[in-house]
Amino acid sequence: MSLVLHVLALHIGALRGPASRLLATSPGGPPALAGAPNPAPQAPPGLTRPVTTIIAWGKWGVLMCGVAGLLICAGKMAIGHRNRATFAADGATGVPWVLGGLSLAAVAAAISSVFLR
Repeated sequence: MSLVLHVLALHIGALRGPASRLLATSPGGPPALAGAPNPAPQAPPGLTRPVTTIIAWGKWGVLMCGVAGLLICAGKMAIGHRNRATFAADGATGVPWVLGGLSLAAVAAAISSVFLR
């Protein structure tokens, strides 16, 4: 990684234009970006409410899919308990996947906010 940064610094330094001033060498280390803007995330004016509504609809849809998925898994297990062991096993192995999907939907906003900071 540091080799790539050094090569990049040499190429940008060879430009001798405005791009060469973007890189500043840190003492004893690879070049680092100097003065790169890093603003906080901000919603465009007037879009906060509609986007919140769409996200709420998506969460509701995922919740309904999760309920349906658990009901389908339960049905497979109930039907397959007699002489259809593979069908029941398919229902039982589907439960962790449905719960995993519901768990991911529950923490999606928290995970996304980590990358937006």
